[in-house]
Amino acid sequence: MINLAPSNVSKDLELIEANRQFYDPLWTDARLVSPERFNTWPLVSSLISKSKTRLEIAPGLRPRLPIQGTHFVDISAPAVAKLQAHGANAMQGLVSALPFEDGIFGLVCAFDIVEHVDDDDGALSELSRVAAPGATLLLSVPLHPSQWTAFDDFVGHCRRYEPESLVAKLAKYDFEIEQSAIYGMQPKSSRLLDLGMWFLTHRRKRALWWYNNVFMPMGVRFQKKLDLVTGMIDTKGVDEVLLVCRKINKRNTA
Repeated sequence: MINLAPSNVSKDLELIEANRQFYDPLWTDARLVSPERFNTWPLVSSLISKSKTRLEIAPGLRPRLPIQGTHFVDISAPAVAKLQAHGANAMQGLVSALPFEDGIFGLVCAFDIVEHVDDDDGALSELSRVAAPGATLLLSVPLHPSQWTAFDDFVGHCRRYEPESLVAKLAKYDFEIEQSAIYGMQPKSSRLLDLGMWFLTHRRKRALWWYNNVFMPMGVRFQKKLDLVTGMIDTKGVDEVLLVCRKINKRNTA
């Protein structure tokens, strides 16, 4: 059962419907890709030993945190069912209404989700609420509204972020950026993206087969090593960024 805050019911229902149309078919025919196969695994490995409680939001079937010992929340019923079938502690839910008590997670992971929700302030507020003081937040988001493409519309993005406003918004919810890196597996070729969207629109079943059986395995195999730097990277020309943030306990720093 998904609990919806009254003020966000209509917007959340729109998100659920968009998810049902795009992501449910994707995850229905997909296989789970283990966290160890992603370029985030060295970073994750360095963090999990420091945290006893972990939460990943909207992993689909591409979780970055370990299956065992992590709480997973995803809006997609097929994704949740397959995660559970692999032994995961997974439930349906929304990033804007997380079903957990305050300050209980030492590591929170939210890749490719806050750009999908209409109320990103509500989402970041929830991430901050469930994160313990000193917790680590792993967050990825697309950058630069000027780089908006038809792909953003197709997958249900609500926004891209200007780097300066992103830093300020994270600070508003007590997150300080410690490290960052260029991130993402989206092809740079606009023609390839246009072709993929055409097939997803007109030959959906065939396109999903190619995605799950050819393009996703190739993307995982040839992904570049994360090049983490201290603070925020030079974001010029960067399509998507991964951020390693620290939850600041302002009561102890005032």
